[in-house]
Amino acid sequence: MTQPLLTVSNLTKSFHPDGRNPVLKDLSFTAHKGRFLCILGPSGCGKTTLLKTIAGFLPPTGGTVEVAGRPVTRPGPDRCMVFQEDALFPWLTINVAFAIPGKKKRRLELARFHLHAVGLSHAATHLPHQLSGGMKQRAALARALALSPQILLMDEPFGSLDTQAKAQMQKLLLTLWAQLAQTILFVTHDPTEAATLADKVLIMGNGRIEKTMEINLQRPRNRKDVELFRKANELEEELKV
Repeated sequence: MTQPLLTVSNLTKSFHPDGRNPVLKDLSFTAHKGRFLCILGPSGCGKTTLLKTIAGFLPPTGGTVEVAGRPVTRPGPDRCMVFQEDALFPWLTINVAFAIPGKKKRRLELARFHLHAVGLSHAATHLPHQLSGGMKQRAALARALALSPQILLMDEPFGSLDTQAKAQMQKLLLTLWAQLAQTILFVTHDPTEAATLADKVLIMGNGRIEKTMEINLQRPRNRKDVELFRKANELEEELKV
């Protein structure tokens, strides 16, 4: 078997100088290249802290995070994060070229490609206040993908969208994932969303991974499918334990 792209080993994170009351507690898992993992758990269980530690925004109190065998010590272009909020600058258009390193011609080519990929070619000169919630999340996704990260970290990015927009964004994300073969870690508290998206679900509770569940359902998946409904119920029952 190939080596994991991401290895999280005995990870602990506390915000106290003396290490008291850790938010993450001796947490370990791996993720291979091209896999889609959902991190499922209730609010306050440490999901966002885990993602920020993997991103390099937070230093671990104990344990390690490695990407391709190299320790994570700071943020880097191999790991890009899409937040709950769109994080768009209100004074800039959604053109993603500014976030891409390199020469101007290449930056513009990549920007056009990724705006087209998320269906926003027509809105490249729009300001954020001119965009719907779903369009803002598409723009945030385009900016992250434009850096060609090995790992895409997504922190409940569709949580504020209505049901229809959420389903559209899930479908778009799965299409892009199939094309780009990036590793995705997607935080959610919605068992149906986890069953719809993931290859594997890490169920978190109180700073730990309580259980890991493989989602061996054929793709593309339909929310009305009985097997998906059953898997979502299994996940929901695990959250109640």
